[in-house]
Amino acid sequence: MKSPTRRLSILLSAALGTSACTIEASRLPTADELSGLYGGDAELRMNGNVVDVQVSQDPAQIRHGGTLWAKVGPYIFLFSPQTQEVFQRFPAVAAVRVRTFADRVQLAEAMLRRDELNSVTWREANQRVAKARLEGTRSPGHLEVLVRYGEDHTEFEYAPRFRED
Repeated sequence: MKSPTRRLSILLSAALGTSACTIEASRLPTADELSGLYGGDAELRMNGNVVDVQVSQDPAQIRHGGTLWAKVGPYIFLFSPQTQEVFQRFPAVAAVRVRTFADRVQLAEAMLRRDELNSVTWREANQRVAKARLEGTRSPGHLEVLVRYGEDHTEFEYAPRFRED
């Protein structure tokens, strides 16, 4: 039979070990941990338990590609290995939101919730982004496919001039 002191020390060890894991699992990323994750031009900050990413798009892209290029911007960043890394490293992060701007005017935003994609759909999302990035200028259909995929898997909003009523 174990002594009461021994039982108490076992219980305390278990409780302390559990709380340490809980603290680590509930930790949100710091500014330093987010810095540079999406490239030098992206601004990242925490908004509660949501990582908020702000990215500038080249205004020439919007002039040339119009609504389609304005809409696709957030999805290029959301469906990336960087977003996967945020979700894997920081279980307390509930979502990642990307807002795109051109000439300091917001074009679009989309928010991806942590549990929206599984390993299969992440792979599919990464492939869609790769095709859009590599072939989107020559074949805008890849951009359209990515926009539809993004609209199916995120909460999104576009600037009024890019909405289709």
